[in-house]
Amino acid sequence: MRGKARRRPTESFNPQPTPDRRQFPFSTSVANTSRDSDASFASSRPSTIGVGRSSELYTDRAHQNSAIRSINTYLSSHSSLLSLKTHPISSAKEITEVLQFLLHQLDYPSTKLEDDLFIILKSLNCPFKVIKSTLRAPNTPHNWPSFLAVIHWLVQIAMYKEHLAANSRSHVENNGMLVYAFNSYLSYIRGDDDSVEALDREFMEKLERERDSVLESVKVLESNFNELSAKAEAMRKGPTEIERLEKERSVLEEDVKKFHAMISEFNQRIEGMEKLLEEKRKELDAKVEERKRIIEENEDLKKRVDEQSFNLRDAERMKRELQAVERDIGEAEAARNSWEEKMWDLDAAIGHKFKELEALSMECNQAARRLKLGNGFQYVLNAEGSTPAQVMGIDYKSTVKPGLESFADDIKKNSMAKLEELISLQQESSELTAKIEGKKNRIAALQSNIDEGRICNVILEEKQLD
Repeated sequence: MRGKARRRPTESFNPQPTPDRRQFPFSTSVANTSRDSDASFASSRPSTIGVGRSSELYTDRAHQNSAIRSINTYLSSHSSLLSLKTHPISSAKEITEVLQFLLHQLDYPSTKLEDDLFIILKSLNCPFKVIKSTLRAPNTPHNWPSFLAVIHWLVQIAMYKEHLAANSRSHVENNGMLVYAFNSYLSYIRGDDDSVEALDREFMEKLERERDSVLESVKVLESNFNELSAKAEAMRKGPTEIERLEKERSVLEEDVKKFHAMISEFNQRIEGMEKLLEEKRKELDAKVEERKRIIEENEDLKKRVDEQSFNLRDAERMKRELQAVERDIGEAEAARNSWEEKMWDLDAAIGHKFKELEALSMECNQAARRLKLGNGFQYVLNAEGSTPAQVMGIDYKSTVKPGLESFADDIKKNSMAKLEELISLQQESSELTAKIEGKKNRIAALQSNIDEGRICNVILEEKQLD
């Protein structure tokens, strides 16, 4: 029986040599801080790197899209044809190519990614946890967030490295002390003592100027500080800016309200004036029309007068008619004067009668209150009235007369009741009178009987005495 030949281990399981320190300059810190040996990377057990920061943030769809945009922007800025996507997730080959590109940008030459990646991540102190065995399938939904976090972190490291490389020269040029030390050391190496002394004097003068400018700036700042302190103290003691502005706002609001009230009042006045103006315009139009009509009538009359022919007889007739008109006017004025005198007399008589009516109305009101007529109506005289009801202040037919009629009906009813009661009382009185007469007759009869009895007693007593 032939024994089984021992199978040669695969390359991924062969022990890997210790990385060269010149190739990975941070491997010293890794060797000092990590407990895993290089053999652990060659073993089949899954190993982890990093400080254990969770990549759960990269499971969020929105954060994944943001990280992908940042990564693709960086790749496109370096004229790379590589790119990543999440829907669907990029292939394992694309992910490994992106990792190799980023390591190349960080100046880490990599011959075999599955061996070098984790050493580099440890040397850079990557905060995200990645398992070595997941590198075979980094595009699975379970492994993708971790690798996306690592790639995004490497992109940020590369961007920071490029930023430092771009700004290192400007930092050196802006550092005056460094430039002075550099030039002074060069002059010292050359043995040029005069240049060294000149540089020293120039640098000291520059320092003195800067010191003077700093002192002036300090003085200016102190004065500004004192002014600001005084302002702050005044603001603390006095009303604040908000209170002052609120007070001004309240005053302005009151002014605005007053202005609105004035505007509304002016608008009302304007509306009234517009209405009045419209009425005046209508009146003016009517006057204009009337004037036109009068002018036309005058023109017509002028034409008629021009067409007429006057003679002496017509003039005499017109004079007589004018005298008759004047006589009629005089008679009318005399009649008017006489009527005015009569009107004055009537006014005096009316005033006298009105005073009498006032006295009578007071008596009537008192009588109505005593008799309790109606609903307590009262006569209130009105000198401006044109009808009796308006003058008396109450309608007699509709108010007073019904009350008087109802009062008369009540009186009649009461009088009938009293009459019936009187008749019954008279009957009772006659009956009582008859009874009294009967009683009197009986009393008289009894008195006569008593008198007769007394007489008999006297006679008997006399007989007994005899």
